[in-house]
Formats: sequence, C-alpha cells, structure tokens
Amino acid sequence: MKMKVIQLISLFGYAIMLQSAMAVAQNNDPEFTLSSGIDFTTGTYGGDVDIEDIYVPITATVDYGRIAFRLTVPYLSVSAPEGTVFDSGGVPLPGSGALTTESGLGDVIGSVTVYDVINNHRLGFAMDLTGKVKFGTADEDKGLGTGESDYSVQADFYKFADQLTLLSSVGYKFRGDPTGIDLNNVLMASLGGTYKLTPDVNVGMIFDFRESAISGNDDIQELTGFVSRRIREDWRLQVYALTGFTDSSPDWGGGIQIKRTLNR
Repeated sequence: MKMKVIQLISLFGYAIMLQSAMAVAQNNDPEFTLSSGIDFTTGTYGGDVDIEDIYVPITATVDYGRIAFRLTVPYLSVSAPEGTVFDSGGVPLPGSGALTTESGLGDVIGSVTVYDVINNHRLGFAMDLTGKVKFGTADEDKGLGTGESDYSVQADFYKFADQLTLLSSVGYKFRGDPTGIDLNNVLMASLGGTYKLTPDVNVGMIFDFRESAISGNDDIQELTGFVSRRIREDWRLQVYALTGFTDSSPDWGGGIQIKRTLNR
C-alpha cells in the first residue's frame, strides 16, 4: 500500500509540472530536435556469462526555451543467458540458461524538463527540474524489460566558469514491481563537468551513481567520458565511452549519437 501511495504522489507531482510547463509553452515558438545513435554495453552483472546489449534510441524533443518535452522510442537487442531480465537504466538480472539473443521494442520514455528553475547570473549557477516516465513497453516474455512502468524526478545543477561547466544531479526513481521480483525505489546522483575546447567542440566526464533496485546487490557506479562536436549549424555529433566499478555495473561500453535541430 505504501508503494502505491508513493507512486501516486510521484504521478501527481509529474502531472502538476507537466500542466504548468504546457501553460508556459503556449506563449513560445518551439524548436524541434531529432536524435538517434547506438549504444553498446557488456558485463556479467554478478553472473558467470557476459550480457551484451545494443540500444538504438530515437528521440524527439520539442523545446520552448524554458520547457522541453521529450519522447524516446528505442530498439533493443540483448545477448544473454535464457531467463535474464534486462532492465534498461537498471541492472540486468542474469539467468542461467543457454546463451540466446532477443530483440525488439524497448521501454518508451517520456519526460518534461523545466529549465532555469533557479538561475543566478551573478553566481553563475542554475538548476533544471525533470520528471520522467518509463513505460513498460519492452517484451517481458523475451526478457527485454520488467513489463512495469517507472517514474522519476531529478534536479540538475550547473556552475558556469568561462569554458568550464561543472555538472551535478540528484534524483529518485519509483520502481514498478514485476511478478516474482521485488524492486526497491532508488536514489540517483551524478557529478562531472564539460570543457569547451572551441566554439564547436566540448569534452567532458561524468561519474554516475545509482542505488541497486535489488536488496543485497552492489550499487551501480559508472564513469563516462565524451566528446561532442557541432558539425553544422543544425547538426551535432557525440561519441562516448564508459566503464563500471561494481558487479552491478557494465564492464565497459560506448556509443555514438547524432542530433539535428529541424527549425533553427
């Protein structure tokens, strides 16, 4: 009962933020952005066999300057022992059967971000607020998802200092419980920074921490480095690589993302 109350509170807060964002957005002309790419990670996640996944998201963003709405529809391919449950954004639960590959639609994600909830130009400090829903659209029979929806809220903090921007975030995810698996709600946090090498090129590094949703398992700890380059006025390319530090983290991974703004 307590879980249901927490989820209802989360949904209510998300609905209020969405309603407020839509009201503000009506007074601004939007900017449309499409992005896609490919992400690969591999790790044993506490099991005996490597679990490899390929994640190909297509994301549409409508940005009104102060508010942005995003929808991500991903394709997912997972090579893992039979019985594995892949949890996008969480920890795969390793199975014990023969190695097999499953693919299909991943979990669709919708979010709304309100920019500059706090913005102090004198101190060079800003804060954004995001509400997100991960819909349980991935096929749970194939092990591509839990079949349940998750809800999260997150605050992102920025400290600007010439070409350097320091980044940090803190959030909380309310997990849906699939049949036969007890998943805990989890705390999320990150710390890092980006540096503008040229007007078109940024480099950065971010450390991510997420509590494990499974009691007794290691928390997730990952370090990601990236390079982002504007290749045209309306095109941007980013490449990145990551490594994990716990049994619940991927051993390594990487990817590439390309983004285009349609009406700039």
